[in-house]
Amino acid sequence: MIRDKNNILTGAKKPILFDCFYTETSQPKPIVIFCHGYKGFKDWGAWDLVAEAFANAGFFFVKFNFSHNGGTMAQAIDFPDLESFAQNNYSTELEDVDRIISHLATTEKYLAETDKNVISLIGHSRGGGIALIKAEEDPRICKVITWAGVSDYRSRFKEDSDGFKDWEKLGRFYVENGRTKQKMPHNWQFYTDFISNETRLTISRAAKSLHKPWLIIHGDADTSVPIEEGDALHRWNPQSSFEVIKGANHIFGTSHPWQRNTLPKHLEKVLEKSILFLE
Repeated sequence: MIRDKNNILTGAKKPILFDCFYTETSQPKPIVIFCHGYKGFKDWGAWDLVAEAFANAGFFFVKFNFSHNGGTMAQAIDFPDLESFAQNNYSTELEDVDRIISHLATTEKYLAETDKNVISLIGHSRGGGIALIKAEEDPRICKVITWAGVSDYRSRFKEDSDGFKDWEKLGRFYVENGRTKQKMPHNWQFYTDFISNETRLTISRAAKSLHKPWLIIHGDADTSVPIEEGDALHRWNPQSSFEVIKGANHIFGTSHPWQRNTLPKHLEKVLEKSILFLE
């Protein structure tokens, strides 16, 4: 298996770090692109094992760090660049996905190994909303899977709270990362960009407008994104497939760092259902 890690996608915008996992056969393989969630990164937890599982199943699997996720080209894990994190927004993340797709469609490096006519997106948590919106609007995407995906972005701003008013006044607010204990900043532009692009960024609109195969997977013990959000996604698009993982939490039994060479049982079920859906 080829584990082609830490490639750098350059250009006019901030560079993107990405990995490609595949079995070298000189035969075109369906492309699967994975979008990580909030305070996430491509090397979090068991994502390498996930990538290997997809590669072993015959896919060309790509995972990447969003350009403003707080990582750098030299340090892909965790968040050494919090100023970049402060400048992130949903529109930037959608543009990052577009850049990855376009790069895979035009680069010579993977020409013999990729089927550019069969591209699917997977998104976890906040990345689920990004994957869904991109799949709805981009004809290059054939299928989409959301793992513990969020159903609404606007509600997460808590616009009626005192904290929101302070954010508007001060131009920045901080969220503590429970694992690293970093105070992770959000600039006010995060909210204003959402308002400027609200129609595009409304997940319910994308769900109702999607006319492509969509698999929703959610754990019924998810305390970060409750299963009611998965229910809402499926209700908005009854043609979607909805799989509930009994007893699974938001990260399907994983953690960071993940020091085992096997997957937890809940994530194994997620992969089983996802690979079957994509095949």
